[in-house]
Amino acid sequence: MYLTVETKKELFKKHGIAKSEKDTGSPEAQIALFTHRINHLTGHLKTHKKDFATQQGLMKMVGKRKKLLNYLQNSDISRYRAILAELDLRK
Repeated sequence: MYLTVETKKELFKKHGIAKSEKDTGSPEAQIALFTHRINHLTGHLKTHKKDFATQQGLMKMVGKRKKLLNYLQNSDISRYRAILAELDLRK
């Protein structure tokens, strides 16, 4: 499987607010996890163009990440800009 427990812990440790493996609820950690999953599914869909169920799941994940980014932008603009810079996202 592409997303192991160690990978998740590393993502949460690197992008969470508390910089610990247990920080799974912060918007930054969730955005980082969604970005990792979105990148993986994008690569999958490049080879399997007719996998419409995965395409639908990908679109839902993009929407969830967008909602989290909007929340973070409205609540704390400095954290929003920091996560955009860390993950090389643009909006």
